Amino acid sequence: MILFVAVMFCGCSKKNSNDVKTQSTDPGKSILLFPSQNSACTTAAATSTTQSDVTFTWQAAANTDSYDITTKNLLTGAVSTQTITTAQVTITLARSTPYAWFVVSKSSKSKTTAQSDTWKFYNPGPGAIHYAPFQADGLAPEQSQNVAAVNGKVDLSWKGSDPDNDIAGYDIYFGTSSTAPALAKSDVKDMFLKGNTVASGTTYYWKIVTKDAQGNTSDTGIYQFTVK
Repeated sequence: MILFVAVMFCGCSKKNSNDVKTQSTDPGKSILLFPSQNSACTTAAATSTTQSDVTFTWQAAANTDSYDITTKNLLTGAVSTQTITTAQVTITLARSTPYAWFVVSKSSKSKTTAQSDTWKFYNPGPGAIHYAPFQADGLAPEQSQNVAAVNGKVDLSWKGSDPDNDIAGYDIYFGTSSTAPALAKSDVKDMFLKGNTVASGTTYYWKIVTKDAQGNTSDTGIYQFTVK
């Protein structure tokens, strides 16, 4: 009988020593809702001939008590960030202008933050019917990247988008000039240009001009990479 009691006591001790899982307090990633990705924001409320109010919305994230919403004017590069406690905010923006936006979720109980995807949209102006394409993004090689050439060649790639879905082609500028790389190929239909000849130890500069069926264009600005 004494032995049985001792065994039962040991069994209880082992059960009580199990680790207790703690619930995470890290904020979750916000899911963006509006303005939609690669869209024309046609529900903006005009406040003047040059500005309109755009209401941004996203899904409330778990373990989050505040959000930083950032908007970027894709023409000027101007960036604006504000902190709010709700999953919706109205911001006054320039009309006839493309923008990018994202949301960072934050919690007072955690030092960790979570950033949403980045979406682009076009804030239309008076009587706008056709919209300029967005600047190409996702460029590879990436900015200031060191690249290993394959048989003395490097491939270029990018991602294009347009609110009207009427991209007609891309002009690719590529060379060693930091201010005016030469036109390498025009009216490219694909989102890549393979087999560009390069030399080791040399820095190359390139940009993409996106063109749509209405004659509108957008320019990435000049990127650079160095060949190992």
